[in-house]
Amino acid sequence: MLGKPHWFKRRKYAGWGFWPCCWQGWAYLAAITAPFFVIQAVPFDNEDIRWAAYFVWGAVILFDSFHIMSLMPKDERERTHEAVAERNALWAVILVLCVGVAYQAASGSVQGRIVFDPVIFAALGAGVLAKAATNIHLDRHD
Repeated sequence: MLGKPHWFKRRKYAGWGFWPCCWQGWAYLAAITAPFFVIQAVPFDNEDIRWAAYFVWGAVILFDSFHIMSLMPKDERERTHEAVAERNALWAVILVLCVGVAYQAASGSVQGRIVFDPVIFAALGAGVLAKAATNIHLDRHD
């Protein structure tokens, strides 16, 4: 694709993804960011065209980012550290989502009606499905 894995290192302390480790990585980030400014600056007769251009370029960036991340080499220690960090991040997200559900249930009961955000339930359900699918896949490969 567009970027090369050796231009980046894995982000360890501030989020997910990768971070430039050489000038080529910084140039890549500038090159993939520039089209957003160009799309914004170009006058379009129809705003739907602008949004379509944003969507297409954003999809290219996402695909390339996932491609770069999939090719980044990791040793066994880095894989273990990443797995533990991801697990802990997931537990924190689950805790916040469950507190959100409890708050919505409590505030809804005070108001005498059922109030819930379906996005929170969808996120929790997606997490359960992802974990189950992963465990099924890993059990079948062992």
